[in-house]
Amino acid sequence: MSHPLHPEAEALLARSHRLGADPRNTNYAGGNASAKGSVADPVTGDDVELMWVKGSGGDLGTLKAEGLAVLRLDRMRALTQVYPGVEREDEMVAAFDYCLHGKGGAAPSIDTAMHGLVEAAHVDHLHPDSGIALACSADGEKLTADCFGDSVVWVPWRRPGFQLGLDIAAVKEANPQAIGCILGGHGITAWGDTAEECERNSLHIIRAAEAFLAERGKAEPFGSALDGYGPLPRAERRARAAALAPYIRALASQDRPQVGHFTDTEPVLDFLARAEHPRLAALGTSCPDHFLRTKVRPLVLDLPPTAELDVAVARLKELHSAYREDYRAYYEQYADENSPAMRGADPAIVLVPGVGMFSFGKDKQTARVAGEFYVNAINVMRGAEAVSAYSPIEESEKFRIEYWELEEAKLRRMPAPKPLATRVALVTGAGSGIGKAIAHRLAAEGACVVVADLNAENAQAVAEEIGGPDKAVAVTVDVTSEEQIAAAFAEAALAFGGVDLVVNNAGISISKPLLETTARDWDLQHDIMARGSFLVSREAARAMQAQGLGGDIVYIASKNAVFAGPNNIAYSATKADQAHQVRLLAAELGEHGIRVNGVNPDGVVRGSGIFAGGWGAQRAAVYGVEEEKLGEFYAQRTLLKREVLPEHVANAVFALTGGDLSHTTGLHIPVDAGVAAAFLR
Repeated sequence: MSHPLHPEAEALLARSHRLGADPRNTNYAGGNASAKGSVADPVTGDDVELMWVKGSGGDLGTLKAEGLAVLRLDRMRALTQVYPGVEREDEMVAAFDYCLHGKGGAAPSIDTAMHGLVEAAHVDHLHPDSGIALACSADGEKLTADCFGDSVVWVPWRRPGFQLGLDIAAVKEANPQAIGCILGGHGITAWGDTAEECERNSLHIIRAAEAFLAERGKAEPFGSALDGYGPLPRAERRARAAALAPYIRALASQDRPQVGHFTDTEPVLDFLARAEHPRLAALGTSCPDHFLRTKVRPLVLDLPPTAELDVAVARLKELHSAYREDYRAYYEQYADENSPAMRGADPAIVLVPGVGMFSFGKDKQTARVAGEFYVNAINVMRGAEAVSAYSPIEESEKFRIEYWELEEAKLRRMPAPKPLATRVALVTGAGSGIGKAIAHRLAAEGACVVVADLNAENAQAVAEEIGGPDKAVAVTVDVTSEEQIAAAFAEAALAFGGVDLVVNNAGISISKPLLETTARDWDLQHDIMARGSFLVSREAARAMQAQGLGGDIVYIASKNAVFAGPNNIAYSATKADQAHQVRLLAAELGEHGIRVNGVNPDGVVRGSGIFAGGWGAQRAAVYGVEEEKLGEFYAQRTLLKREVLPEHVANAVFALTGGDLSHTTGLHIPVDAGVAAAFLR
């Protein structure tokens, strides 16, 4: 039996959406909000006080009812009677399960106590850049008093948890005039008797802190401009970023493969052009949400953007080795026998002056959000340096949170990655037919996909169908053009960090007898399929070798590569060319861990761009059948008597690249429902 959502919970969702929609208020998935209200107990009929609070892992801006944890307030507050003290406060998270109302909704987060123990009907806990700037200033307590008087109270740094909830509750009780507090090294908390009052108080703290920093702050908090470190012009900057991306992704993927994201917004470029950026970057981020995403500090290239590419790459490798040594030393200094194993020593953020920021994660969204969090950190550093000095929490405290058992438990709850997770695929001719089906299948298996097609509108439509820029991007490319192919791979590098899996699918077909086949017919088909596949594979090999992560190249050839049929000289000859490219490149690229395989489809009529473009009518005329019956005709001449669809070809591509055939290269898989004359032998 379903019930309408309580009015206080409805107001909570609306408030959360408004607050979460503005990045000045809080970062993605950062902070939480709550509401309290009375309902009738479904068992006794008596009134019972409940609390609705954003559950673990949710995002305020997109929060839904099912993302709320629902707890009985009397039981939650009774936990104070069994609280074993700060040394064992982590045990209280499991105790929240005994306070749930009914099934309880989402899993309660570590911040649940902050909301439940504070005597206020509505509570917001947020991570605004302006609030964290005060929270991470060397004299944050004094600045808080200067900014707010006694209406906002300073709470010294304490790791999120039950004790912090008790601290904030005590602060509110001792300061009845206060509307909220600044949490040292962390963020802000505000409260109110109504949803409207709570939101108003949150926004007042955020905007008042912004105004205070602007009015009191010095003009150049990051210091003077560094000679030669200013941003390159946009086109040069992005070309340099694309050239560096595969090398940087290789460094960030030493422990486990990562997807990349590139950012060259003004705050990043200005930070890297200033004299103080090396000092500040070395101090690391502070807000727990920041460094859990960005690691304890970034890797910073200490060369100007005009340095030769090979010099920059060599220096990045040196810095990466030092970064890994420093991270291991950090882990070993603070770890004890109960600490989780080290998760990896590669950077999540790589800063390149004059070019921008590369951020990394297990998927595109994680990589993008890591970059967003480092921009938050830059904003925090700017604010703190403007009015004081940036002073993040101690590294020992950062370690306690990064390797917190509760954080480890959250990671263990994550679903297993999909087979193609962290892999970046580029599919040519992906705007329709077989290519479109391949793009969809690879994305469904976890890959990020670059949808490459001559038809820009079709490519964009497919990218949007797959899920937009965190899943797929569209590039317009004529595979006969070396420049356009290079540009497509550059876009892939900027979007996802590089390319791991390339499918040569682009093609056309002209069906004519020998004497009617013109030199132009021959050249056009060979330019697109034979030459185009060669050019795409060459660019793919260049990118994959730079990454050093291996890779896959798959050719969509054809049954016609081995079968001799009538009136098809140009198409079949170019498909035979593609088929032998598979063997040649498998032999050459194996030493780099790059596997090259092929798929030989036949009779893929439904959804095919080639067949729709006139090829179907031509082949139907050759075989003396109606065009709309061509698929059925092809099916009846096969051993299995089954029609081949684009999805069946996509299945074969996944079989070759999904992991089970990890030791296979130089193979052609027929997807033709069985054509004996095309058996490989």
